[in-house]
Amino acid sequence: MTTTTKKTTTRKRTTTPRTKAQPTVEKIELNANSFVHEIFSAVDSEKTKAKKVEILQKYSSENHLKALLIWNFDESVQSALPDGVVPYQPLTEEATGKAGKTGLPPHSTLRKEWTKLYNFVKGGNDSMNKLRKETMFINILESLHPEEAEILCLVKDKKLETKYKITKELTQEAYPDIQWGNRS
Repeated sequence: MTTTTKKTTTRKRTTTPRTKAQPTVEKIELNANSFVHEIFSAVDSEKTKAKKVEILQKYSSENHLKALLIWNFDESVQSALPDGVVPYQPLTEEATGKAGKTGLPPHSTLRKEWTKLYNFVKGGNDSMNKLRKETMFINILESLHPEEAEILCLVKDKKLETKYKITKELTQEAYPDIQWGNRS
């Protein structure tokens, strides 16, 4: 009887090291009626300062954006509202009974409400009593998309940078026409 030996060869497998998948940042399609949170998110998602400035400049005619950025970054603008958490009920689908394009149908937007913001800063409408100011602010928050309401709360406390990578320097470059200071 003859025995045959089978020769086996082992090949060393090479593998490429796996890298952790980077989270993909969804690009937001902006239009003329984009919400403030969509514009700020688009700015936030960009890597370069030039792209961030470009997005902000695209909306240079939007006074509501400038008003929010001035309130947040101008040291001479002081809030007439208490610092901290605002006790309001954010707008929800359950509260409205239907969903819109963004998932929640806001009753209003910062684009529509920005003309009332002067009431909430010192020197804006000092004749309005504190309770009326706070009630009016809460009513506006409760009519906005939750992310727009959050932006308004951040701006009130001058903390926009805690959520979005938008700085005063970026704002100054995008909107050189803004005059800073001497607003009180």
